[in-house]
Amino acid sequence: MLLEINNLYFSHNKDQPLFQNFNLKLDEGKIIALAGESGCGKSTLLSLIYGLLNWEQGEIIFEGQKLMGPKGNLVPGEPEMKFVAQNFDLMPYATVAENVGKFISNINLAKKKETVNELLNVVGLSEFANVLPKNLSGGQQQRVAIARALSVLPKLLLLDEPFSHLDFARKIELREKLFRYVKEKNISLIISTHELQDIIPWLDQIVILENGRLIQNDNAEKTYKNPYNIYVAKLFGEVNIFSESEMNNFGISNFAYYPHQIKITNTGFDAEVIESRFAGNHYWNKIKSKNKEIVVHTEKKMEGDIKITFSE
Repeated sequence: MLLEINNLYFSHNKDQPLFQNFNLKLDEGKIIALAGESGCGKSTLLSLIYGLLNWEQGEIIFEGQKLMGPKGNLVPGEPEMKFVAQNFDLMPYATVAENVGKFISNINLAKKKETVNELLNVVGLSEFANVLPKNLSGGQQQRVAIARALSVLPKLLLLDEPFSHLDFARKIELREKLFRYVKEKNISLIISTHELQDIIPWLDQIVILENGRLIQNDNAEKTYKNPYNIYVAKLFGEVNIFSESEMNNFGISNFAYYPHQIKITNTGFDAEVIESRFAGNHYWNKIKSKNKEIVVHTEKKMEGDIKITFSE
């Protein structure tokens, strides 16, 4: 067991506790997403794990040792962990390469340079090695901070919304290189995000928080296919939600269906296409069936009257 959180109680405001009797267990060597809407407690939980905030009750155990938090550490943070938050804390007058190599020993300078170059490649910043952080974008500064955190090969890496400052192309590039690197080095990773659909292929586990409560904790496939509630289903992107009466009306067993789970067929429920729009690798369609508006993805542009079925 890598990390164990037992009966944790924490509040920013004593009248409104965020975590009450919160429990969570995480295994070593996993890539774990901490997911939920803004304000659900993701960033706070990472700060508690890393030892930046004091909790009122409960315990956090890392590799069998109870963590003491800020009260027990002269230097903020836990030595076997690294945390990249929204504040990147880079050295402004040191180059990107110098920032990445900050925690690497100078005993073997050739080895240090090799490691820095490897890490810059992981985060896609090789050509910026001699640039100062002030001349970088927010997304680039974030990647420098991630490379620096990786440089010490922490047992646990905590990343708070690491792709939030990146454009789509850079996000695709970074996620694959980053996740492959942590797996190769056996670094456990907890990554907070509100964009699960971007990183699903790499996740071993998804932990869903809602207002400080643990809503669902399972592997990616089970969480996606069997969301605990509407809140969880919506974290994966656009989804059709059905009330109990609507479920009975259609004779379906699930309350949530993603657009690709609704098929255009020769037999099924009558439906009318309200609009059909090109969306890249599919057409986005708004249809109406049994007075219910539904979003469906198709390969071709749709119009007129159609029939639909639901795939479980």
